[in-house]
Amino acid sequence: MKRKFLYVFLLLALILSACGVGQSADAPAVVRIGWGASPDTLNPGNAILAVSYTIFELVYDSMYDLNLDGTFTLSIAESAEVSDDGTVWTFKIKDGLKWHDGQPLTAEDVAFTYNLYLNTPEYPYLNGYYTTYFDSIESTANNEVVLTLTEAIPNIESQLVFLYILPKHVWENVDKLEYENFEMMGSGPFKMAEYVQNEFVRLTANKEHFATPPKVDEVIFQTFDNQDALVQAIKTGQVDMITEMSNTAVANLKAEANVEVISGAPFSPGVTDIIFNQMLPENCPVDEGGLCTGHPALQDRNVRLAIAHATNKQQLIDVILLGLGTPGLTLIPDGLGVWYNDSLVDYEFDVAKANQILDDAGYADTNGDGVRETPDGSLPLTFRLNWPSDSIDTPRMAELLTDMWKQIGITLQPQAIDPDALTALCCPTFDFDIMIWGWVSDPDPSALLYVYTTDAIPYGSSETGYANPRYDELYNQQQVTLDFEERKEIVWEMQKIVHDDVVYVIPYYAQSVQAFRTDRFTGWITDQDKIELSDVSSLVRIEPVK
Repeated sequence: MKRKFLYVFLLLALILSACGVGQSADAPAVVRIGWGASPDTLNPGNAILAVSYTIFELVYDSMYDLNLDGTFTLSIAESAEVSDDGTVWTFKIKDGLKWHDGQPLTAEDVAFTYNLYLNTPEYPYLNGYYTTYFDSIESTANNEVVLTLTEAIPNIESQLVFLYILPKHVWENVDKLEYENFEMMGSGPFKMAEYVQNEFVRLTANKEHFATPPKVDEVIFQTFDNQDALVQAIKTGQVDMITEMSNTAVANLKAEANVEVISGAPFSPGVTDIIFNQMLPENCPVDEGGLCTGHPALQDRNVRLAIAHATNKQQLIDVILLGLGTPGLTLIPDGLGVWYNDSLVDYEFDVAKANQILDDAGYADTNGDGVRETPDGSLPLTFRLNWPSDSIDTPRMAELLTDMWKQIGITLQPQAIDPDALTALCCPTFDFDIMIWGWVSDPDPSALLYVYTTDAIPYGSSETGYANPRYDELYNQQQVTLDFEERKEIVWEMQKIVHDDVVYVIPYYAQSVQAFRTDRFTGWITDQDKIELSDVSSLVRIEPVK
């Protein structure tokens, strides 16, 4: 009750501030950002949702910073040296770094953090991917971190950029898996001040940050239940920026005084995916809680192929995105540049062809109710369709897909589910038929390529249960291929394999559309090829309009 009261009080204060009540020249500069989600956890090892990483980027530092142009720069280290064989990296940590509580941040903290991630198998996205080739991590008396790899890899920067550095004096005394980390002791340009899940996150500026001390005093991320409320909030001045909106609201917002709408390639290229639960019984991760209740027809490539031909991607782009997107092919989005296999030919929208595929495979509508049954007649092609309830565009997509797939004798049972509950149903439980969700990509393709691997199934990274030994072999090969062109060829071949197997239907790669008020703060970075106003690069730069 106390937290709820504080939230209502805070919200009232924000509204009064937006109306110009009680403002003075020396009032704190508070930036209010509206979004449609909330962090799933503040523990960096357990986080899945992209919004959690937005907060991590602001509160923590890491070895490298990822810039808006896709390049990397050293952050907490003043230098990095690598051995001739590429297996030993020595990072000299800058002197004088401090945690938010004033204690010194040293190489010992960095080594502790990396060992924490390395030695915690239950941290699937960190231990299962970023630390795969870590052999040992040690700190030296010279404030250096010595990272020894099992073999040389081509992408050390992307492996370290999201390994957020944690304070040893806090984390050595807690249960690393159960720790909720509400205090979020970090060293980054912002400090955690207050957090209420599904309501707001309030951060205060770290004016003593070694590299990028913010010009504002606070940033508040406020969660809104629906897109209409988000749009209304920026219109009225309740918030200063929104990270998302329905594309149908773009024209309306562009007509608003003091509101600017921008669109472009997302900073972290995103992908929306239609996920098929194709888990085979023999691969079900029972020991990890796998239920594997997916409809068996989805294990048949013919069914997935027919669905692909029955999906009108251009209609989805036109209706949902108002044209601000491109048709998708695989989990590797076109925003990853050379890693995206643009030689693949998509499955054309052809309802007649889709019906013929199902006819030939023995899926018939024997009782004339408009729904096909499995070849043995035991099950109708009726699939559960789920998506996260905080998604802005997916309800409309579900409606369109229901109409599209009805034309080939498939019916859907659509239902929005709370993101945390949906995560529990997904992976590695596999207690679903079809989901609509998405990924935000790393700057390197390996993270999304990992999602297709057999090894990812028990760790909760695989959404589909797909298993292909040849694909697994190529994944491991590209991980250690140092020659750029050779690695690119492998990555392209892997995309062809999963596209041919119709592991997913990727409806589109959407552009990022965001909006900010021009009468409150200035300095938002809008002149880059990629757009992300909630990134630390903008939030340490903006200042009140004078």
